[in-house]
Amino acid sequence: MSPAPGLAAALAGLLAFGAAACASGGAKPSAPAASVSGTIAYRERAALPHAAVIKVQLVDVSRADAPATVLGEQVFEAGGKQVPFTFEIPYDPAAIEPRHSYAVQARIEVDGQLRFINDQRYAVITRGAPTRVDLVLKSVGGPAPR
Repeated sequence: MSPAPGLAAALAGLLAFGAAACASGGAKPSAPAASVSGTIAYRERAALPHAAVIKVQLVDVSRADAPATVLGEQVFEAGGKQVPFTFEIPYDPAAIEPRHSYAVQARIEVDGQLRFINDQRYAVITRGAPTRVDLVLKSVGGPAPR
């Protein structure tokens, strides 16, 4: 038993449309989202309070004579958790200049006071740098978190 003539014609038309769409490339998918990720820790044996604020930024550090340009950031409260904290910062790959240098920087504040910060550059994305980094922050002094 052969398919109805109308069904055969409809299938042939659908196949022709699909082949034409494939040949022309069809709709272009959006660029995949890119991100840098990693962990934040510090070596001091001190617990962070529930409301400690962790701020991680992806920055363009190419210009030595200008402040770093922020491309993305993640800000969150400790919420009773302790280090290491994980982070993931999405960014637009089209905004990345291959000749530029990018880095991740982080800080932890308690009651608006800076308590921990990175004291070295954690390069990412370009010039052979990874997209995953493990940051170790240093205490900036002051009373230890309780």
